[in-house]
Amino acid sequence: MSSASPLEIATDLFNTVDFNKKSLLISASAIVFNPTFWNIVARREYRTRFLTRAFGGAQAACYALAVTIFSLGLVRDFLYERALRDQPSHPLMVGDVPTYAAYALLALGNTLVISSTLRLGITGTFLGDYCGILMDSMVTGFPFNITSAPMYWGSTMNFLGSALLYGKPAGLLLTILVYVVYLVAIQFENPFTAGIYAKREKERAQTAGREGKKEL
Repeated sequence: MSSASPLEIATDLFNTVDFNKKSLLISASAIVFNPTFWNIVARREYRTRFLTRAFGGAQAACYALAVTIFSLGLVRDFLYERALRDQPSHPLMVGDVPTYAAYALLALGNTLVISSTLRLGITGTFLGDYCGILMDSMVTGFPFNITSAPMYWGSTMNFLGSALLYGKPAGLLLTILVYVVYLVAIQFENPFTAGIYAKREKERAQTAGREGKKEL
């Protein structure tokens, strides 16, 4: 395989994937389901406040959403690991270099995920702005000075690192799915979240204008 072209190598890796394993489909379904679920639920909460009413307040609603999203993430990760265990390995993904690369990706990925969570807090991380809990200002420190979506890209690195650690081409395929799903999610989330804060700033400006008139 040393003289093979990149396309031939990619084809060989792809042909190693066992698509007959149900665990592969289940893992892929969980990867797609999670961001779809939290975006649908969070937007409904923003428009109807159904979680706020159900849990007796915005803070409680956000924490309930956080527990749900975190739990779904654990299930997704479990299903991914199980899918990898059911898949064949490939010689190109076994050895010292893939292993070192795997640990480097896992270290960097977890750094991005953990540091972004610490920066945002529970409500900032788990869609508190959809529950009406808005941050005072945009977070610009690490890791947000590197990327606007450190949790998503950190998670993608973790998937890729796990694929290399197990030596499974199926993990590469699922990592590509993770990347695409997150890319699509960002296209929906960023404009919507920006709109929430733009509305807040407009309301602040209107309030300030009314107070200025009263002082006059």
